[in-house]
Amino acid sequence: MATAKIQRIVARQQEKYTSPSTFECSSYSAVDHGRTNFNNNRISEGQFYEAHQQLRVIASRYAKSESWDAAIDLLYGGALALLKAGQGGSGGDLAIFLVDVMGKSGKDVSGGQKSKLLTIVRAFPAREPTKKRFVTEMISWSSRVGEYPMGDPELHHVAGSSFAEEFEPYDAERHLALGTKDSPEQLAKCEYEWYIQDEPNTAALYAARAIFPYLLVGNLRSANKAHLIFTSRLNSSNRSLSVQEVSSKSSDMRVYPILPLLNFLGLLLLATQRGSSDLYKQLAKHYAPHVKEVGVWDDALAQIGEMYFGIRIPRQGNPLFDMMGSMMGFGGGSPKPKPKKVDVPPPPAADLD
Repeated sequence: MATAKIQRIVARQQEKYTSPSTFECSSYSAVDHGRTNFNNNRISEGQFYEAHQQLRVIASRYAKSESWDAAIDLLYGGALALLKAGQGGSGGDLAIFLVDVMGKSGKDVSGGQKSKLLTIVRAFPAREPTKKRFVTEMISWSSRVGEYPMGDPELHHVAGSSFAEEFEPYDAERHLALGTKDSPEQLAKCEYEWYIQDEPNTAALYAARAIFPYLLVGNLRSANKAHLIFTSRLNSSNRSLSVQEVSSKSSDMRVYPILPLLNFLGLLLLATQRGSSDLYKQLAKHYAPHVKEVGVWDDALAQIGEMYFGIRIPRQGNPLFDMMGSMMGFGGGSPKPKPKKVDVPPPPAADLD
């Protein structure tokens, strides 16, 4: 039973961290030990609330005395047992507390800390509300102590994949866009499952949700992979869909006569590989009526134009100040940082992994 498992976790922590060799340097007293035994009886009766409160109190005492390993082990084991017992709220609370203790302890992403967090992410019951907060805290912690300012990619990937399995596409997008080389497949599949619930002519809208995020973080390789996986599923699921294969020495492309915006996305990826601003401008002009109908791509395309083709996004200034600055010779407005142009490596011949 889950209650018995929680009881064993507490008992192991008592034995490990209140033994004669460690008891003297711990703030965990004989009174605490007696309270724990009292609460163990409640746990054996299936009183999960009492179990949760007991684990929290003991972990707080460990943290206060800076017995970090003891606190982390107790919170990890308790959170995992409660989550597996279906107690998402209590287990989620201990999991969030665990991240807080990891942060205060100075632990970094290496070692067993990340493994513990990944295990907990996978243990959450579907659509448990505390999961999103736990994931947010987990990513924030990894961004502070790890080498990735946007958060550890593996943590992003597992969290995003979990949200995708629960069909939480917005949360899946947020994390898979910053994940690993395996993330584009998960994101493309998630977007395709979302697409098939909509009208057939909306394919490009969902494909873009798998492509634009990678382009906007400078990950052209993953953008190409997401595009390939989405269109492959589209083709295999719609045998009657008209598709033309266009090949050249440098690239291959699928053309969809009845899906112009999907063609636009494919050509956009080719243009980013070549880094030609003229080609991008021609593409944007040709498909402008179709893009205008979408109405929500403008900002993303403006950012892509600046990142990959050096096309500056117009910035609004103060007209009066700009005019006065020109007249007085000091230039209008405050200086703007120059946009960072993405240097695109040559695309791989076939392997998109």
